[in-house]
Amino acid sequence: MVRTRWQPHPPLPLLLLVLVWLPQSLSLDLIAYVPQITAWDLEGKVTATTFSLEQPRCVFDEHVSTKDTIWLVVAFSNASRDFQNPQTAAKIPTFPQLLTDGHYMTLPLSLDQLPCEDLTGGSGGVPVLRVGNDFGCYQRPYCNAPLPSQGPYSVKFLVMDAAGPPKAETKWSNPIYLHQGKNPNSIDTWPGRRSGCMIVITSILSALAGLLLLAFLAASTTRFSSLWWPEEAPEQLRIGSFMGKRYMTHHIPPSEAATLPVGCEPGLDPLPSLSP
Repeated sequence: MVRTRWQPHPPLPLLLLVLVWLPQSLSLDLIAYVPQITAWDLEGKVTATTFSLEQPRCVFDEHVSTKDTIWLVVAFSNASRDFQNPQTAAKIPTFPQLLTDGHYMTLPLSLDQLPCEDLTGGSGGVPVLRVGNDFGCYQRPYCNAPLPSQGPYSVKFLVMDAAGPPKAETKWSNPIYLHQGKNPNSIDTWPGRRSGCMIVITSILSALAGLLLLAFLAASTTRFSSLWWPEEAPEQLRIGSFMGKRYMTHHIPPSEAATLPVGCEPGLDPLPSLSP
């Protein structure tokens, strides 16, 4: 009787994992491309909530048809190894799953959106993919919302057939760290630690503001002074009670008064005669 040596069977969870992974690895084309931050000298290509990738042009031409969709998979670097490629469109993870499962898919592209052309030509635009750039898309599917933390993040491109199953994928990127936002409580607002140039500029601006205020008050005073003090009062109002009323006695017309002899003016006593 021949005895055979007993060999332990592999654990059931490991066997199921192999059965799930084996069809994907056999059917997927691995593209030797590593996504990376754009090499263009751009301000803000990495911020506290976004980062800009170079567009994968001339990468998928041999692996993608016009009906396929090229997805960007975004994951926390420590969760990228646990990501399982979705087999149908209904299984595509959305942005809210980043906080629960550590990954999501966004920025669906077609092959005609990634033309293989000279990037230094006359297209005028910088070919980048800005991850986390859509600030108002929280209610839309496959949202490209701002990233919630510093990371690090890892990304890869996944090509899915129109019917759903994946066809090709790229390698995962190196970890991408976002800029750390500064705590508002740590911002120093005490003017004693400001530079000399800032103090001089602040003083000049304060002096100019004071001069403008004085000019405004002077112009306002000149404009409305006529309402407060009249320019010139009438003559009778200026003389007031010192102005008397002129009138003539006996109402003698001036022509008759001129013919009276001397000494007979009305209201005057006649001069005494010097003759005996």
